[in-house]
Amino acid sequence: MQFAEPSPERCPICEDERQYVPVEGQRWTTLPSLRESHGNWIRDDAGFVGIGTEPSFAIGQRALLVPWRGTNLMWDCISLLDDETADEVEVLGGLAAIAISHPHYYSCLAEWAQRFDCPVYLHADDAGWLMRTDDHVVHWEGETLELGDGLTLVRCGGHFAGAQVLHVAERRALLSGDVVQVIPDRRFVGFMRSYPNLIPLDESAVRRIGAALEPFPFDSIHGAWWGRVVERDGSEVVRRSVERYARAVRGGASTLPG
Repeated sequence: MQFAEPSPERCPICEDERQYVPVEGQRWTTLPSLRESHGNWIRDDAGFVGIGTEPSFAIGQRALLVPWRGTNLMWDCISLLDDETADEVEVLGGLAAIAISHPHYYSCLAEWAQRFDCPVYLHADDAGWLMRTDDHVVHWEGETLELGDGLTLVRCGGHFAGAQVLHVAERRALLSGDVVQVIPDRRFVGFMRSYPNLIPLDESAVRRIGAALEPFPFDSIHGAWWGRVVERDGSEVVRRSVERYARAVRGGASTLPG
């Protein structure tokens, strides 16, 4: 999360129960400092172009470029933008828009939006979590936003009130951040209010996620980190994961394979 002021006294995102302040205390850095110590890798990730920072920084997520209207939409965001990265993105078609799943990945969205002069689509329910405002930000309202050419933002809630995913109809793909979490057992996905602090969602919130996704068929699910991909049967994976989660929070026993 980026702030308008340098080294503010506190970080509401870090102090929120979905994240944490390290035992060593709050630490701050700047974009110029990050440029000196880190770089970005741009490479294929299950058919999309991914952009990720090395060494890993903060949560360590990577962004994805989604072909859109002869250019690209960037899904989710990373904290490092430098000239080399911007030039490479231009070679790949540039950016016409950015959409970010939830506040943990807002990172330096203002720099990306200003460099490519493009809108950033965030859900209005999470507007209070944006610590650095920018005229490029679009706080949309409602349950879905059709972006055109088969791209649809879907508000799922759960992890955050305005947590959203991106449905790519042509690819039959769901880009989920960690709103719908790709887990090691690719037969299932996970749902949580807080991942680091292991705070679950209630059953109604998880069923709402399932219901929000039901109208949008998809095969693959692309999570927030390199290689976090469910490659097939994505819609069914979500359905059975919702049911498994519901059984677990009600205290029901899991069904083991015969």
